[in-house]
Amino acid sequence: MPLSVDNLLWLAATLSEIFVIALLFKRQVWRTLPVFCSYCVWDLLSNLVVFAVGQLHPVVWNDLYFAQTVLDSIFVFCVLVELLWSVLRPVRASLPRSALIVVGLIILIAGVAIWPFAAPPSPAHATVREGLLLVELQHTVSILRILVFLLLAAGSQLLSMSWRDRELQVATGLGFYSIVSVAVSVLQTHQATFSQILYLNQFVVASYVCSLLYWVVSFAHKEAERKQFTPQMRNFLLAAAGAARTTRVAMNETINEKPPKRDDR
Repeated sequence: MPLSVDNLLWLAATLSEIFVIALLFKRQVWRTLPVFCSYCVWDLLSNLVVFAVGQLHPVVWNDLYFAQTVLDSIFVFCVLVELLWSVLRPVRASLPRSALIVVGLIILIAGVAIWPFAAPPSPAHATVREGLLLVELQHTVSILRILVFLLLAAGSQLLSMSWRDRELQVATGLGFYSIVSVAVSVLQTHQATFSQILYLNQFVVASYVCSLLYWVVSFAHKEAERKQFTPQMRNFLLAAAGAARTTRVAMNETINEKPPKRDDR
Protein backbone atom coordinates (compact mmCIF):
# COMPACT_ATOMS: atom_id res chain seq x y z
CA MET A 1 0.00 0.00 0.00
CA PRO A 2 1.60 3.31 -1.06
CA LEU A 3 2.19 5.74 1.78
CA SER A 4 0.14 8.65 0.45
CA VAL A 5 -1.08 11.42 2.74
CA ASP A 6 -4.51 9.78 2.96
CA ASN A 7 -3.01 6.42 3.90
CA LEU A 8 -0.72 8.01 6.49
CA LEU A 9 -3.65 9.83 8.08
CA TRP A 10 -5.71 6.63 8.07
CA LEU A 11 -2.84 4.72 9.70
CA ALA A 12 -2.37 7.46 12.34
CA ALA A 13 -6.09 7.45 13.13
CA THR A 14 -6.21 3.65 13.40
CA LEU A 15 -3.20 3.46 15.72
CA SER A 16 -4.56 6.31 17.84
CA GLU A 17 -7.93 4.57 18.14
CA ILE A 18 -6.21 1.40 19.33
CA PHE A 19 -4.36 3.38 22.02
CA VAL A 20 -7.59 5.11 23.09
CA ILE A 21 -9.44 1.79 23.42
CA ALA A 22 -6.58 0.27 25.40
CA LEU A 23 -6.58 3.22 27.82
CA LEU A 24 -10.37 3.13 28.16
CA PHE A 25 -10.21 -0.45 29.39
CA LYS A 26 -7.09 0.15 31.47
CA ARG A 27 -8.75 3.05 33.29
CA GLN A 28 -12.04 1.11 33.43
CA VAL A 29 -13.91 3.95 31.79
CA TRP A 30 -16.38 1.33 30.55
CA ARG A 31 -17.84 1.26 34.07
CA THR A 32 -19.18 4.81 33.76
CA LEU A 33 -19.30 5.28 29.97
CA PRO A 34 -20.02 1.85 28.46
CA VAL A 35 -21.72 3.25 25.35
CA PHE A 36 -18.77 5.50 24.54
CA CYS A 37 -16.34 2.61 24.98
CA SER A 38 -18.50 0.45 22.71
CA TYR A 39 -18.63 3.26 20.19
CA CYS A 40 -14.83 3.51 20.06
CA VAL A 41 -14.58 -0.23 19.38
CA TRP A 42 -17.33 0.01 16.74
CA ASP A 43 -15.65 3.00 15.07
CA LEU A 44 -12.32 1.18 14.82
CA LEU A 45 -13.81 -2.04 13.44
CA SER A 46 -16.20 -0.33 11.02
CA ASN A 47 -13.45 1.91 9.65
CA LEU A 48 -11.25 -1.13 9.07
CA VAL A 49 -14.07 -2.91 7.25
CA VAL A 50 -14.95 0.11 5.10
CA PHE A 51 -11.30 0.69 4.21
CA ALA A 52 -10.79 -2.96 3.28
CA VAL A 53 -13.94 -3.02 1.16
CA GLY A 54 -12.86 0.18 -0.57
CA GLN A 55 -9.59 -1.48 -1.53
CA LEU A 56 -11.02 -4.84 -2.57
CA HIS A 57 -14.59 -4.12 -3.71
CA PRO A 58 -14.91 -0.41 -4.55
CA VAL A 59 -18.23 -1.01 -6.33
CA VAL A 60 -20.10 -1.63 -3.08
CA TRP A 61 -18.18 0.96 -1.09
CA ASN A 62 -20.80 3.72 -1.42
CA ASP A 63 -23.63 1.58 -0.06
CA LEU A 64 -21.47 0.32 2.79
CA TYR A 65 -20.32 3.84 3.67
CA PHE A 66 -23.93 5.08 3.72
CA ALA A 67 -24.97 2.24 6.07
CA GLN A 68 -21.95 2.87 8.30
CA THR A 69 -22.73 6.59 8.54
CA VAL A 70 -26.35 5.94 9.54
CA LEU A 71 -25.34 3.41 12.22
CA ASP A 72 -22.54 5.70 13.39
CA SER A 73 -25.00 8.59 13.80
CA ILE A 74 -27.32 6.43 15.90
CA PHE A 75 -24.36 5.39 18.02
CA VAL A 76 -23.27 9.02 18.49
CA PHE A 77 -26.79 9.95 19.59
CA CYS A 78 -26.59 7.26 22.29
CA VAL A 79 -23.14 8.53 23.32
CA LEU A 80 -24.47 12.07 23.76
CA VAL A 81 -27.39 10.80 25.85
CA GLU A 82 -24.96 8.80 27.99
CA LEU A 83 -22.67 11.83 28.45
CA LEU A 84 -25.46 14.08 29.72
CA TRP A 85 -26.86 11.29 31.88
CA SER A 86 -23.41 10.64 33.34
CA VAL A 87 -23.01 14.34 34.11
CA LEU A 88 -26.10 14.05 36.32
CA ARG A 89 -24.51 11.34 38.47
CA PRO A 90 -24.44 13.47 41.67
CA VAL A 91 -28.25 13.84 41.61
CA ARG A 92 -29.38 10.80 39.63
CA ALA A 93 -30.62 9.02 42.75
CA SER A 94 -33.08 11.87 43.31
CA LEU A 95 -34.33 11.97 39.72
CA PRO A 96 -37.31 9.99 38.43
CA ARG A 97 -36.67 6.90 36.32
CA SER A 98 -38.02 8.71 33.28
CA ALA A 99 -35.24 11.32 33.47
CA LEU A 100 -33.05 9.31 31.10
CA ILE A 101 -35.86 9.26 28.54
CA VAL A 102 -36.29 13.02 28.94
CA VAL A 103 -32.58 13.56 28.27
CA GLY A 104 -32.84 11.47 25.11
CA LEU A 105 -35.96 13.35 23.97
CA ILE A 106 -34.25 16.71 24.48
CA ILE A 107 -31.33 15.67 22.25
CA LEU A 108 -33.71 14.17 19.70
CA ILE A 109 -35.81 17.35 19.57
CA ALA A 110 -32.64 19.41 19.16
CA GLY A 111 -31.60 17.17 16.27
CA VAL A 112 -35.00 17.54 14.60
CA ALA A 113 -34.76 21.33 14.98
CA ILE A 114 -31.25 21.38 13.48
CA TRP A 115 -32.05 19.09 10.52
CA PRO A 116 -33.73 21.72 8.26
CA PHE A 117 -30.67 23.98 8.59
CA ALA A 118 -28.13 21.18 8.06
CA ALA A 119 -28.58 20.89 4.30
CA PRO A 120 -25.49 21.93 2.32
CA PRO A 121 -25.83 25.40 0.80
CA SER A 122 -24.50 24.12 -2.50
CA PRO A 123 -25.63 21.07 -4.51
CA ALA A 124 -21.97 20.34 -5.22
CA HIS A 125 -21.93 18.23 -2.05
CA ALA A 126 -24.33 15.68 -3.41
CA THR A 127 -25.78 14.96 -6.81
CA VAL A 128 -28.36 12.43 -5.63
CA ARG A 129 -30.92 12.43 -2.86
CA GLU A 130 -29.09 9.70 -0.94
CA GLY A 131 -25.91 11.79 -0.86
CA LEU A 132 -27.84 14.86 0.27
CA LEU A 133 -29.43 12.92 3.13
CA LEU A 134 -25.98 11.69 4.14
CA VAL A 135 -24.59 15.22 4.30
CA GLU A 136 -27.62 16.47 6.27
CA LEU A 137 -27.25 13.61 8.73
CA GLN A 138 -23.52 14.24 9.19
CA HIS A 139 -24.07 17.97 9.70
CA THR A 140 -26.88 17.41 12.20
CA VAL A 141 -24.83 14.99 14.29
CA SER A 142 -21.78 17.28 14.17
CA ILE A 143 -23.82 20.27 15.39
CA LEU A 144 -25.32 18.16 18.19
CA ARG A 145 -21.81 17.20 19.32
CA ILE A 146 -20.78 20.85 19.28
CA LEU A 147 -23.85 21.88 21.30
CA VAL A 148 -23.20 19.22 23.96
CA PHE A 149 -19.55 20.29 24.20
CA LEU A 150 -20.48 23.97 24.54
CA LEU A 151 -23.16 23.12 27.12
CA LEU A 152 -20.74 21.17 29.31
CA ALA A 153 -17.87 23.62 28.87
CA ALA A 154 -20.01 26.69 29.60
CA GLY A 155 -21.72 25.04 32.57
CA SER A 156 -18.63 23.35 33.99
CA GLN A 157 -18.56 25.56 37.09
CA LEU A 158 -22.23 25.07 37.91
CA LEU A 159 -21.81 21.34 37.23
CA SER A 160 -18.63 21.24 39.36
CA MET A 161 -16.69 19.74 36.48
CA SER A 162 -13.09 20.22 35.37
CA TRP A 163 -11.06 19.16 32.36
CA ARG A 164 -10.04 16.06 34.33
CA ASP A 165 -13.60 14.73 34.31
CA ARG A 166 -14.15 12.05 31.69
CA GLU A 167 -17.45 13.50 30.46
CA LEU A 168 -15.86 16.85 29.62
CA GLN A 169 -12.83 15.15 28.08
CA VAL A 170 -15.02 13.05 25.79
CA ALA A 171 -17.19 16.04 24.86
CA THR A 172 -14.08 18.15 24.12
CA GLY A 173 -12.67 15.56 21.71
CA LEU A 174 -16.00 15.17 19.93
CA GLY A 175 -16.60 18.93 19.89
CA PHE A 176 -13.20 19.89 18.46
CA TYR A 177 -13.46 17.40 15.61
CA SER A 178 -17.04 18.46 14.89
CA ILE A 179 -16.19 22.18 14.84
CA VAL A 180 -13.45 21.55 12.28
CA SER A 181 -15.74 19.26 10.27
CA VAL A 182 -18.55 21.83 10.06
CA ALA A 183 -16.16 24.69 9.29
CA VAL A 184 -14.50 22.71 6.50
CA SER A 185 -17.89 21.75 5.08
CA VAL A 186 -18.82 25.44 4.85
CA LEU A 187 -15.48 26.27 3.22
CA GLN A 188 -15.86 23.49 0.69
CA THR A 189 -19.01 25.07 -0.69
CA HIS A 190 -16.83 27.96 -1.90
CA GLN A 191 -13.99 25.87 -3.35
CA ALA A 192 -13.77 25.54 -7.12
CA THR A 193 -11.18 22.80 -7.51
CA PHE A 194 -11.16 19.17 -6.53
CA SER A 195 -7.65 19.43 -5.06
CA GLN A 196 -8.76 22.13 -2.60
CA ILE A 197 -11.67 19.97 -1.44
CA LEU A 198 -9.30 17.02 -1.07
CA TYR A 199 -6.89 19.02 1.10
CA LEU A 200 -9.72 20.18 3.32
CA ASN A 201 -10.92 16.59 3.75
CA GLN A 202 -7.42 15.64 4.84
CA PHE A 203 -7.51 18.50 7.33
CA VAL A 204 -10.72 17.06 8.83
CA VAL A 205 -9.08 13.64 9.25
CA ALA A 206 -6.05 15.34 10.82
CA SER A 207 -8.36 17.07 13.33
CA TYR A 208 -9.86 13.68 14.20
CA VAL A 209 -6.35 12.35 14.84
CA CYS A 210 -5.74 15.36 17.11
CA SER A 211 -8.92 14.54 19.06
CA LEU A 212 -7.76 10.94 19.45
CA LEU A 213 -4.34 12.08 20.67
CA TYR A 214 -6.04 14.41 23.15
CA TRP A 215 -7.99 11.42 24.46
CA VAL A 216 -4.78 9.39 24.68
CA VAL A 217 -3.19 12.09 26.85
CA SER A 218 -6.38 12.59 28.91
CA PHE A 219 -7.14 8.91 29.52
CA ALA A 220 -3.52 8.24 30.43
CA HIS A 221 -4.22 10.07 33.71
CA LYS A 222 -6.61 8.94 36.41
CA GLU A 223 -9.95 10.64 36.51
CA ALA A 224 -10.48 13.27 39.16
CA GLU A 225 -12.97 12.44 41.89
CA ARG A 226 -16.36 13.75 40.86
CA LYS A 227 -17.54 16.73 42.92
CA GLN A 228 -21.08 17.46 43.96
CA PHE A 229 -23.09 20.09 42.10
CA THR A 230 -23.29 23.61 43.39
CA PRO A 231 -26.34 24.16 45.63
CA GLN A 232 -27.92 26.37 42.95
CA MET A 233 -27.60 23.74 40.24
CA ARG A 234 -28.71 20.92 42.55
CA ASN A 235 -31.82 22.82 43.62
CA PHE A 236 -32.62 23.74 40.02
CA LEU A 237 -32.37 20.14 38.79
CA LEU A 238 -34.41 18.77 41.68
CA ALA A 239 -37.05 21.48 41.21
CA ALA A 240 -37.24 20.71 37.48
CA ALA A 241 -37.56 16.99 38.21
CA GLY A 242 -40.26 17.67 40.80
CA ALA A 243 -42.21 19.86 38.42
CA ALA A 244 -42.00 17.21 35.70
CA ARG A 245 -43.16 14.52 38.13
CA THR A 246 -46.07 16.68 39.30
CA THR A 247 -47.12 17.39 35.71
CA ARG A 248 -47.00 13.71 34.82
CA VAL A 249 -49.07 12.72 37.85
CA ALA A 250 -51.64 15.44 37.08
CA MET A 251 -51.93 14.28 33.48
CA ASN A 252 -52.40 10.66 34.58
CA GLU A 253 -55.10 11.66 37.06
CA THR A 254 -56.88 13.72 34.39
CA ILE A 255 -56.87 10.79 32.02
CA ASN A 256 -58.10 8.37 34.69
CA GLU A 257 -60.86 10.72 35.86
CA LYS A 258 -62.14 11.42 32.35
CA PRO A 259 -65.74 10.13 32.18
CA PRO A 260 -66.46 7.44 29.62
CA LYS A 261 -68.26 8.44 26.44
CA ARG A 262 -72.02 7.94 26.47
CA ASP A 263 -73.48 5.38 24.18
CA ASP A 264 -76.26 7.17 22.26
CA ARG A 265 -77.47 4.08 20.48
